[in-house]
Amino acid sequence: MSISIKVLGTGCPKCKTMTSLVEDVVNKNNIDASIEKVEDIMDIMKFNVMTTPALVINDVVTIKGRIPSKAEVLDLLRENKPAKNSEGNCCASDNCC
Repeated sequence: MSISIKVLGTGCPKCKTMTSLVEDVVNKNNIDASIEKVEDIMDIMKFNVMTTPALVINDVVTIKGRIPSKAEVLDLLRENKPAKNSEGNCCASDNCC
């Protein structure tokens, strides 16, 4: 199962930097993830984020208002990777899959 990543930002240089950084980490580490750039201010506000850039992983805001290091992004992606149960499916919670 793929990790859902959203980079929230209106297109400023910091937002573009975060998008590039996240894409680089995902590509260099062969992480199964979808990356979406969210630039519409109304969509950004749905996440209760008032400062950008912000990083959302699996619909949870993990970073806001700053550019993280590559190591921090990698750690966050590893922490938020869906767990697999013994049958090879993702986690056994009710809202998974």
